Formats: sequence, C-alpha cells, structure tokens
Amino acid sequence: MDSAGQDINLNSPNKGLLPDAMTDVPVDTVGAAPTPAAEGLTEAEEEELRAELAKVEEEIVTLRQVLAAKERHCGELRRKLGLSALEGLKQNLTRSWHDVQGSPAYKKTQETLSQAGQKTSAALSTVGSAISRKLGDMRNSATFKSLEDRVGTIKLKVAGGSENGGDGLPSPAGSGDKPLPSHEPF
Repeated sequence: MDSAGQDINLNSPNKGLLPDAMTDVPVDTVGAAPTPAAEGLTEAEEEELRAELAKVEEEIVTLRQVLAAKERHCGELRRKLGLSALEGLKQNLTRSWHDVQGSPAYKKTQETLSQAGQKTSAALSTVGSAISRKLGDMRNSATFKSLEDRVGTIKLKVAGGSENGGDGLPSPAGSGDKPLPSHEPF
C-alpha cells in the first residue's frame, strides 16, 4: 500500500487505510474571510505563516504514516516470534505491577498495613490471654465449683441410676444383664 493511501487518524479502526475524504485535515482557507488574528498581519507575514502551517501539517502526516508503518512492522515481528497480543498484555501487566510495587505510595501502604497487622495480632493475643485468664479465674470460683458438682451428681444419677438402685431410670444398656443385640448383616 502506498503512503498516500494510509489513514492518518491514529484512533481509527481502519488505521493504515485512507477514507475517500480526509476529514481530520484542516481545509485551506485561501478564499475564507480573515480571522481576527489575521487582520493585524501583512500579506507577506500571513503567507509565511500559511506556508509554515502547511509544512508542519505535512510533517504531522508523515510522522503518522511512519508510526503506522512501524506499528505494522512491530506486529509482523511479534507474529514471527510467536508473541500474541495476550502475551504482550501479560508482559505489560507484569511490568506495570513491578512499577507499582516500586512506587513510594505502594511501599508506604505496604509498610502501614504490615504495622497494622502486627498491632492487630498483638491486640488479639492480649485479648486471648485475658479471656483465658478470666476463664481460669471463673473455673476456680465457688459458683463454678457448685455447678460442676451438680452436673456430676446428675451424671451419676442418669448413667448409674439402675445399678445403684436409684431412681428407676433405665440404664443406657437396657436391662443391665442382657447383652446388646448383635447387628449382623442379612
């Protein structure tokens, strides 16, 4: 494709293809009414500025064409090397992540979160120790000892009631002397 047939709009999905009419190139204003800035210029100055403008616009078009050609060449090299767009994206993300990790803001945030984690861990350890100490104190209290004795008494009545000639509650094994029925498969 010749350089005259390339799209100069870098955001165009048809990059490298020129439409029939170039819409993003300024139209020559030779026959147009002068703008307020052009009113104070002599005809020679205006002509010189127009020539410079045309030269700069031509350079812009050339640079865009060169960039498009370089991008095509880059794409061809990537294809020949077997690098896909996904691989390029992966490399860009990896490079960006390393850049982020090296930034002062990331380092400061990481340091702050590390300190917060250490303080939280220390606080939870202190709370755990306090709860353990309180539970130990509670277990040694008279109220807990009384509750423990009552639970033990109830346990003896329930578990050993018929063997002890107690309260008529059946023992867990049935009648006491009879063995448990066997559960043989059919």
